[in-house]
Amino acid sequence: MTAWERYFMAGKLAGCPRDQMDNFSRADVILQERQLVASAAARLCDRADGPTAIGYGGARGGGKSHWLLAQMGADDCQRVPGLKCLLLRKQAKSNIENFEDFRRRLFTQLPHEFSSFRGILTFVNGSRIVTGHYKTEAEIDNFLGIEFDVISIEEATTLTARKYQDISTCCRSSKPNWRPRIYSTTNPGGIGHAWYRSRFVLPYLEKRETDTRFIPARVTDNSFNNPEYRKVLESLTGWQKRAWLDGDWDIAAGQFFTTLRREIHFISDFDETRAREFFVALDYGFAHYTVALLGCTDGDGNLFVVDEHAERLWLPQRHAVGIKAMLARHKIGDRKLEVTDLKRFVAGADVFSRQSDGTTIAAQYAKHGITLRCANMDRVNGWAEIMTRLGDVDAGIRPTLFIHQRCGRLLETLPSLQRDPLRPEDVLKVDADEDGIGGDDAADCLRYLVATKARTVTQRKLRGF
Repeated sequence: MTAWERYFMAGKLAGCPRDQMDNFSRADVILQERQLVASAAARLCDRADGPTAIGYGGARGGGKSHWLLAQMGADDCQRVPGLKCLLLRKQAKSNIENFEDFRRRLFTQLPHEFSSFRGILTFVNGSRIVTGHYKTEAEIDNFLGIEFDVISIEEATTLTARKYQDISTCCRSSKPNWRPRIYSTTNPGGIGHAWYRSRFVLPYLEKRETDTRFIPARVTDNSFNNPEYRKVLESLTGWQKRAWLDGDWDIAAGQFFTTLRREIHFISDFDETRAREFFVALDYGFAHYTVALLGCTDGDGNLFVVDEHAERLWLPQRHAVGIKAMLARHKIGDRKLEVTDLKRFVAGADVFSRQSDGTTIAAQYAKHGITLRCANMDRVNGWAEIMTRLGDVDAGIRPTLFIHQRCGRLLETLPSLQRDPLRPEDVLKVDADEDGIGGDDAADCLRYLVATKARTVTQRKLRGF
């Protein structure tokens, strides 16, 4: 078998159609195994029920940028005349320099014209790649209103969720034979780490991808890396090693819970006959999420977070129905769990504050059969309690806190929490945006759940109960 035959076989195994491999062959473009997987995902965008956004991210040196230009220039632009593509990167100088390097490496067999002054490459069939850049996010607005058939974004986590959404509105096409799409490449970390992880990485990990496809990048994917480069990455420590060498999206610069491990602390199954007692914590919101977490302990002192209710823009009476439905998914013996079976139901102090009409949120919940008491509001000791329960598997310290995979918002929030630079023992307070993306509501709820203990008889007497 010749080298080209082996290449075509690798493409077939990755899912690349024959005409795509023909395009790469004509351009004399050789993609590696993981890059071919990304190109196969790009072709899925042709389907009416296929994805509209492809994310390729993880470790540094994984060959992501090479793939991006190869897919856009050697495949997309060659099969559809007049295609208009935007290549977006944060810094102008690095964008042009990178583009110039890749152009000479990838497009020598594809006749084209390139204006470095205008930053536009034009192929003979009229398809073109426009290089764009931004120094500040405000400069993204310069592209709004312009139609692009393909938008590719390098270092996507340098963008906030809002600006990614803004530039996405430019991805549209009037061509009957083309379905618009967005390609993005990036590494873990940066201002956009949380939204990128939520939009691309979690659906991939949880096997629920619909509008997106994510291809994880590893430094070992790229056989053209010099051995010294990998040694540099291996010599890193802390979050940088896990993010840049391993491509770990559950960690980033300044991460608070550095001992959190998806494969250890996130569970897919739990035998509820082990539960000794059940309890619930609530973090109330309206514009941002109201989150209720159902927890239980077993005879070995482990704490399991087994379910979650998380919704926004709901009134308390609607949340009460949702919370009761959450409880009903679980059983004590042969019957469904009810509010009266809980050891405690705690909530943040804000639900006990009187509103302008003299009522409280807690009173509204009480009307619907949910009696709340104030949670332990000590932030520092609360986070410390979670940290202690997470243990440290690398140091041989056994974890005693486990979270079920059905707790989607908590699983999304916890790895993204950052250390407050002004108060290192505290988590940096972050509010959700106007679309409900981000925020720390689920983490605050976990803090209430873990840090609030059952009252003893003596405590009740002292407080007049």
